[in-house]
Formats: sequence, C-alpha cells, structure tokens
Amino acid sequence: MRRLRSSTVVLGGMGVLAATITACGSEPDRRCVDPLTREELPSYRCESGGGSDDDGTTRGAYYYGGSVRDKRVTGGSFDRTAVDSGGFGCSGTGGG
Repeated sequence: MRRLRSSTVVLGGMGVLAATITACGSEPDRRCVDPLTREELPSYRCESGGGSDDDGTTRGAYYYGGSVRDKRVTGGSFDRTAVDSGGFGCSGTGGG
C-alpha cells in the first residue's frame, strides 16, 4: 500500500481551506438602484449617498444579490448582511 507524504497532505488541506475562505468571504452582487422603485441606476448615482441631489433626482442605494428583470431588481436586499453570498462551506440566511 502506498503512503502519502505529509507535505502532500498538508498542501492539499491548505488548498481546500483557501477555497473555503475565499468562497465565504466573497461579496454578493451589488447594484445601484432607486430605493423607491427598485429601478437599476448608473453607479455614480450611489456614490454620493442617499437622499436627493440639488436637481431633485433621487440618489441611489446599493442593493445586494437578487437579479434584474425589465430594469428592476428583485430577490435581494438593501442590507448586505441579509444576503447569502453562497460558496462551499458557508451558512447564512436568504435575501430579505
């Protein structure tokens, strides 16, 4: 019977650990959306925070996860921690 060298076992284990950490630490998709209509907006509309600009246009807010259909987002949340980013070995709750 063939025995594996300890360095092979250690390197293999480190690869699995690195993949797990990377997958769990990844961010969910982030989109800039109108907080009232949930319409997708250009990213520059989110860079200056919530509220309204001087010209009366609504500033966007970041929306995490979900999907876009007909320029509107669904299935995610404005709260990043409420969205499960998925990945191997991760646990968490779904969108909100």
